[in-house]
Amino acid sequence: MSLQQTVEDAVRGLGLELVELERSAGGLLRVTIDRPWSPDAPAPAPITVDDCERVTRQLQYALEVQDVEYRRLEVSSPGIDRPLRHAQDFERFLGEMVDIVLKAPIGGEAAAGQVAANRKRFRGQLQRGEAAPWRIVWSDAVAAKPGQRVSKRRPAPEVHAMDFDLNELKEARLAPVVDFKGQRSPQQGD
Repeated sequence: MSLQQTVEDAVRGLGLELVELERSAGGLLRVTIDRPWSPDAPAPAPITVDDCERVTRQLQYALEVQDVEYRRLEVSSPGIDRPLRHAQDFERFLGEMVDIVLKAPIGGEAAAGQVAANRKRFRGQLQRGEAAPWRIVWSDAVAAKPGQRVSKRRPAPEVHAMDFDLNELKEARLAPVVDFKGQRSPQQGD
């Protein structure tokens, strides 16, 4: 049985899902877990330290049985910059701010002049697409600094949109949106 399958089975057996499995130099085995999501169910509760501890204990036994060599096991939640890999992840976080990196740069004529040549990175709101399953909507306007006055006459920033398919992506993550004034971000309200 493969390492991926062993870890996935152990995590699923505890009612959780495997988000990411990473094996690093020095013998570190990093496992990222989350609660399963379905569109017709209420938003799942966040992962707790107790969840990580249960998975760690379960994996220690499962990895020992499978004779997997590792020096250190690290189990954690996906965090505020959670990776998005599957269509279900994109469905779950529809309307959220995301960071995407394309496999191939887009720009010039292909983007009808909306995107600088050779651009691969975008941050914007995830929406359903028209020409492809998904769309990212963004503005390249520079955000005002805290305390800076913004003129009411300032023109509204131009909004851009690009449709994409999952096979065009190199990487996708939730954009870490943090408000240090004590207000919750929309991602934390899930």
